Amino acid sequence: MKKLLYILALLIFPVNINAQIDSLISRLSFEADFRFRIEQDWDSKKSDGSFREDRTRLRYRLRAGATYKGKWYEVGFRIRTGNPIKQQDPQLTLGDGNKEFSTLPIGIEKAYFQGKWKTFIFWLGKNNFPFEKNNELFWSDNVYPEGVTIENNFNTNSNIIDNINLKGGHYIIATSNKSFDKDSYFQGFQISTSFFDKRISLFPSFYYFKNIPDIPDGNDNFYINYSILHIGTKFKILKDIPLYSEFDYYKNLQDYTGNDSIPNNLKNQKSGLVFGLKYGKLKNKKDWMFSTSYTKLQKFSAVDFLAQNDWARWDYSSSGSPDGRLTNFNGIELVAGYKISGKISLKMKYYFVEQLIPLTSNKENGSRIRLDLDVKF
Repeated sequence: MKKLLYILALLIFPVNINAQIDSLISRLSFEADFRFRIEQDWDSKKSDGSFREDRTRLRYRLRAGATYKGKWYEVGFRIRTGNPIKQQDPQLTLGDGNKEFSTLPIGIEKAYFQGKWKTFIFWLGKNNFPFEKNNELFWSDNVYPEGVTIENNFNTNSNIIDNINLKGGHYIIATSNKSFDKDSYFQGFQISTSFFDKRISLFPSFYYFKNIPDIPDGNDNFYINYSILHIGTKFKILKDIPLYSEFDYYKNLQDYTGNDSIPNNLKNQKSGLVFGLKYGKLKNKKDWMFSTSYTKLQKFSAVDFLAQNDWARWDYSSSGSPDGRLTNFNGIELVAGYKISGKISLKMKYYFVEQLIPLTSNKENGSRIRLDLDVKF
């Protein structure tokens, strides 16, 4: 009898191992993408009145990640190429900083645990910016906050309101290794809703930034707080045609009049406006997409080194940081995109930017055009 049990155990044990492996694999999903970029900058004036040299760059980015999904939770991570102290920009430039074909810098972009029960969701760790937005002018898609997010979605039985979503979170920008109130952090709260079968979206938000340095990467002179109210909307103009209008308004409610570290001509520069018009989406093969937008962002309408750095060449390199400083400007963006296949797309963007308030004697400006080839695996 014992021999029979041993034989059955030997037969069943490998089957159980294979079943567990199959179950594990079935819960895992993988993602990867590659971008190649051609970029040209010209007519870029510095604050001293001189011009930056025209610049042509060939750039690329590689990302890869995995997600494990349980019954009520998921765990995910993703790695990417990019300068580890330049959070806004994961692209690498051919021949820049990796001369003589040396190895590439790679870092972890996402690492999180997420739970979900019915309409309630939370995540812990480092993940996507959780709040709804129309563009990257307030927060770059390449910046992944670290902290805690909670979210609840309320379904309605109304013919007008589709649903109501509440989100909130606390995110640490730089820890002080002391109490939480000494950290550099931000907190966000958003109510988002849609109307008339998702033709109109509205997402008012409030963001509080505490102990934010004027210059990133440890070269700061002073710290300030931001209290930013954001009103964002998106409207599908025609029911059966993918034509959308977008609008964003930002207002920093902080009073800087008593801050002697901020120049007088910048103390009241706290508002921002973005108008956009978009046609089409790049979902299926041979799809086209076109968009245009006008932006006016005053100096303290956003934290510039957490927002996009696409529109111009302005950065903090003169202060020892590679991060961009894309507020205090107005400009236009023109975009055209085409879906070559289900996983390959082309997108061309043109930017023209001019500074609102000169930092010294002259306003900075700049023109840029870029072509991106994106491939998903």
